[in-house]
Amino acid sequence: MKWLLVIAVLFSGISLADETCMSPYMAKIQGQEDFVYVWTLGLKGVGDEQDKLVTVDVNPDSKTYGEVLNSLSVGGRNEAHHTGLSDDRRYLWASSLDTNKIFIFDVHSDPAKPTLHKTITDFVARSGGVVGPHTSYALPGRMMLTGLSNSQDHGGRTALVEYSNAGEYIATYWMPTDDNLRGAIKSGQFADGYGYDVRALPRKNVMFTSSFTGWNNYMMNLGSMMADEQAMKAFGNTVVVWDLHARQPKKILDVPGAPLEIRCAWGENHDYCFTTTALTSKVWLIYLDEEGEWQAEDVGDIGDASKIPLPVDISIFADDTRLWVDTWNDGMARLYDISDPHNVKQIYSEKIGEQVNMVSQSWDGKRVYFSSSLLSNWDKTEPKGEDLHYLKIYTFNGEALEHKLSIDFVAARLGAPHQMRFGAYSLYGGNKTAAR
Repeated sequence: MKWLLVIAVLFSGISLADETCMSPYMAKIQGQEDFVYVWTLGLKGVGDEQDKLVTVDVNPDSKTYGEVLNSLSVGGRNEAHHTGLSDDRRYLWASSLDTNKIFIFDVHSDPAKPTLHKTITDFVARSGGVVGPHTSYALPGRMMLTGLSNSQDHGGRTALVEYSNAGEYIATYWMPTDDNLRGAIKSGQFADGYGYDVRALPRKNVMFTSSFTGWNNYMMNLGSMMADEQAMKAFGNTVVVWDLHARQPKKILDVPGAPLEIRCAWGENHDYCFTTTALTSKVWLIYLDEEGEWQAEDVGDIGDASKIPLPVDISIFADDTRLWVDTWNDGMARLYDISDPHNVKQIYSEKIGEQVNMVSQSWDGKRVYFSSSLLSNWDKTEPKGEDLHYLKIYTFNGEALEHKLSIDFVAARLGAPHQMRFGAYSLYGGNKTAAR
């Protein structure tokens, strides 16, 4: 099983360089990553104004280190958001939350210059009304996509949607709700049917999904939404535990305050995952208790909740000792000691920019990447002395970040950078010396 091979490599002392948020079914990059692929929102008045996949050379030994090698526009502004690589890492799936298009890029034929392989335009119709494809998560020969909304009322009720690696629709799995628990056990107050992220622990045969909000909210101006009492009630408060193989929801856990990214521990005896809540600024632990039941526990605070730091992306260390947490509103990256998963503590923080969203770190923890954009109608529009839309790369020595590279995406006329994924010639047997 691929997952067992990953664990064997992790504990063998071999240095890997891949992102720690990747599916355990995926091939891993050995050594230094060569590229970062940045899924970027088009901005009015900036370049061609279209969403695009931007490829940046990030190998310090390259003659073109820090340069944009390729920019591939996909036509229009679709609310470019999250991306995910297939288990064989040959294709990058890039979703859009407004038009519901899914762009599948070939990143293996020429890793320095991806091409558009296929566009899925019938996601809503084929899925039975799911809107807002979000996370694309690799399973063996499959891609599991989370939705954020639905076509009936554009609210938060949604589903998981499964595709083959070839981009063929397989099945839809609706989230459990109070009026249809779909066989799941409701353990607390909520069964809201909302969705956001998905992660798996194959050795426990479980998947976890988190919850956010629907199209009505994520496409609304942030200020208008926060002033709308009803809109602020329309956020998810659950994490759902699924039977991985059966695709069956098993238990609904209360995690109030819009739990976003889920990151699961890598250790072979570490039966837990973390998430953070956007509205209540908490770190939550999803863990297997001594009786073999999955539970949810509030295990730490993120900044001052009254100032709405808005925690967004998180990144777990490969040894499960620390966790990066980005807070979008204040532009901070915060580092938490999670060696005791039931009692996490902030140990370091660094101001990254006027706003910060995504964080990706190398497997060895020595390189940390940040990007800035959250949603087109939520992003700040007037920088206050710092670049607003950027890709930034830092090294981390175990105690502090050291800035190495920045690309201002507005100055480069590229747009607003969102999701980042790593690429390397070594994955496909390429000769990077010859290629460069």
